[in-house]
Amino acid sequence: MWKLLIILLALAVPGRAADLAALAQPGTHLIVRHALAPGTGDPDGFTLRDCATQRNLDARGRTQAAVLGATLRAAGARFDAVLSSQWCRCLETARLMALGPVTEEPALNSFFGDRARGPAQTRALREVLLAAEGPLLLVTHQVNITALTGRGVRSGEAFVIRIAPDGAVTVMESVLVDP
Repeated sequence: MWKLLIILLALAVPGRAADLAALAQPGTHLIVRHALAPGTGDPDGFTLRDCATQRNLDARGRTQAAVLGATLRAAGARFDAVLSSQWCRCLETARLMALGPVTEEPALNSFFGDRARGPAQTRALREVLLAAEGPLLLVTHQVNITALTGRGVRSGEAFVIRIAPDGAVTVMESVLVDP
């Protein structure tokens, strides 16, 4: 409990809410790498609809997701929609953030195991972003975020991104709640 309180106090520094003010600007969204799920990739033979076969959030990851959601709510962040990869660790992260109903979005699914799908999937994600009328919260995987932004991202880290009409993506701000 004390660790959670310390994390919240550390994030409540002056200016943190102002850092998220960009979400009110057109073409600006928040993309989040799922919270801490120890390991890399998924076990051989995993099944998308069977969480028992996947790498999942641990207790620290569940806390990280809940604290990130609380931090965003405290900053006044609002989203037109919450979209998530269909992987269990992303869906759980999105639900624990508690920022709205979660909708599965296949363009956010991991292509870690099949990198050849990356370019087409990243194009599909750009189309989702370009079609959005207001800010989206997107929960996905490291490989997807790196392909979209060109930047590495830690578990549970969120990027405020802006997409230009030509599809170019700029990272404007980063928010990280350490597990």
